[in-house]
Amino acid sequence: MKKLFGDQYLIFGIILGVILGGLVGSLFPEVGVDLGFLGTLFLNALKMIVLPLVIVSITLSIMKVGNLGSLGLKTLFYYLITTGIAVFIGILVVNVIHPGDGGMALTGQMPDIVSSKENMSLVEVLLLKFVSPNLFNSAEEFEILPLIIASILFGAAFASLGRESKVIVEFFTILDKAIMKIVHWIMLFTPIGIFSLIAERIGVSGGGSAVLELAMELGKYVLSVVVGLGIHAFIVLPIILMLFAKRNPLHYVRHLGKALLTAFSTASSSATLPLTMEGVIDEAKVTPKVGRFVLPLGATINMDGTALYEAVAVIFIAQSYGIDLSMAQMVIVFFTATLAAIGAAGIPEAGLVTMVLVLQAVGLPLEGVGMILAIDWLLDRFRTTVNVWGDSVGAAVIDRLENGDAETKD
Repeated sequence: MKKLFGDQYLIFGIILGVILGGLVGSLFPEVGVDLGFLGTLFLNALKMIVLPLVIVSITLSIMKVGNLGSLGLKTLFYYLITTGIAVFIGILVVNVIHPGDGGMALTGQMPDIVSSKENMSLVEVLLLKFVSPNLFNSAEEFEILPLIIASILFGAAFASLGRESKVIVEFFTILDKAIMKIVHWIMLFTPIGIFSLIAERIGVSGGGSAVLELAMELGKYVLSVVVGLGIHAFIVLPIILMLFAKRNPLHYVRHLGKALLTAFSTASSSATLPLTMEGVIDEAKVTPKVGRFVLPLGATINMDGTALYEAVAVIFIAQSYGIDLSMAQMVIVFFTATLAAIGAAGIPEAGLVTMVLVLQAVGLPLEGVGMILAIDWLLDRFRTTVNVWGDSVGAAVIDRLENGDAETKD
């Protein structure tokens, strides 16, 4: 009861932080920018704990699960299916609304992070990122996928040692508890951090009026993305949760308030991972050994919102240039966006980088990214929230597939 009471106050504080951040950033943009350092400190604190959390959680999960093949295949299959559904919804919505009709709504310069990836291939994104020659460099660059692969290998190796691994299991269990304790301490500053992040982002964009003007200028495009994300988040994922996890979506989502609000504020599923794990495992009571494996992996490769967004953005760019994509090109967009989203990093605006692959696949100019750059920071928050919600639903589904109805669920 005490924990629940405390969580209610924390969620109230986060909501208040979002509201106040929006007001300060809109009315006093200079103040919002000046207060940005508080958000940076909060985001750095979350990122600081992510890598230890991922390594310990994955390793401990593999040591305890024992049957990596079953858990891993179910998780990957689930993520691939839901990402494909999200892309299909995006393609359907953008072809119904036609946001790009009438020519380019906005022009802008292609960002360096996109132009530097002009010759990037799908093989490079999906395969070469799996194994790193230097794990320390990967950690420094916040490349989580190779660290997950290494953690899986170490966990499997420890598990194969039998009784000899008992000390290692106990050590990692204690380390996991210590990491979650640090997460709880960081959570106390969540309202302040979120307030600062929102105020700074709106302040940098020129205040609330500038953001509103920009959103209206690209209104049909913004509408297409938000409608697509809404269908996936409020219809598809809850149905999956009810049918395959046998959980009440309204009951389940109440445990994820902190994580979802933080995802919207930080635009980073990786930075949100500590709060996602706390909500899913500690509050929603998903089996820890499943949650520790499924959630870190999901924060890295399960990008439902990003995949949907990329499909909408690419077709919007084609429409803006007056290019009619054939059915064959639509199919290429479907498969490329699905696979490219898997390679997207769980950091802000990572979808812009992997969008290069989709644009190249159908022969569209990369300069088209400049049209959507100005509004991407806002839509990034919506798609990241859907990414985190998708990971959380996936954890519940895989938990039931692995353990059945062994425990009482919401």
